[in-house]
Amino acid sequence: MDAALPPPHVVDTSACTGEIHDQGAQVTRWAPRGAAPALYVSSAVRLAQGRSIRAGIPVCWPWFGAGQRPGMEPAHGFARTAPWTLVDRSEDAATGEVTFVHRLTSDDATSPHFPQPYAVELRSRFGATLVVSLTTTNTGPAPFEIEEALHTYLAVGDVREIAVEGLDGAAYFDKVTGTEKVHHGILEFAGETDSVFRSSGPVMLHDPGLERRLIVRTEGAGNLVIWNPWDAKAREVADIGDDDWSQFVCIEAANVFENAVTLAPGESHTLTYRLELESDD
Repeated sequence: MDAALPPPHVVDTSACTGEIHDQGAQVTRWAPRGAAPALYVSSAVRLAQGRSIRAGIPVCWPWFGAGQRPGMEPAHGFARTAPWTLVDRSEDAATGEVTFVHRLTSDDATSPHFPQPYAVELRSRFGATLVVSLTTTNTGPAPFEIEEALHTYLAVGDVREIAVEGLDGAAYFDKVTGTEKVHHGILEFAGETDSVFRSSGPVMLHDPGLERRLIVRTEGAGNLVIWNPWDAKAREVADIGDDDWSQFVCIEAANVFENAVTLAPGESHTLTYRLELESDD
């Protein structure tokens, strides 16, 4: 039986509530004070050492999905199940913001598929806005390439009723059909969706069920990935509850495929995800 994860670091201030785990440096909950949760947490979530956490913002690094070469395991890289080191925690009493800084290096975790020396830092700022930044530094003597994603699970009232604005005219790869397409108008959901957009946003998610809007802004991203497995595929995933598929959509900031990032020795790159919530009052 897998060992249980240590308890997360909890945030409860005048600005927001939230939590973050050292494993994967993973934000699992966040909501502005008085608001319903903005991040989805699976009803079948596994909180075990070395197991991925189906909640919040998993960090996909240094590859995305199955990777660009055969045999790259685990899916989405090794960073999301590695134990990161919390190197700083600070709080601004005036704003109610709490910032965590986690670090992972090649001394902590590595893979035959990515043996290069590296350092990554995840900075998570909890406040009225949630800001998560992933910085990768090449600490070795040779260039390397990474794919990365902040794989954000957004909580929604019903995925069949939401609409995403801000992707009109964006080219994307439809992973469900294996075809290249261009999106037109508002994005709505009527079945399995797994799309890699060549867009960095911003986008706005309109959610009539929860009477709110979620605004996603990114920096350092070449892609937005939008995913929902729908009912049949969700039933094949052990850590997604039977009826959970309708309660989330992933809108991810990413650099994947042709937008993979190449870093020279000593060079750094930062990928940032900003999430805001507005009510429909």
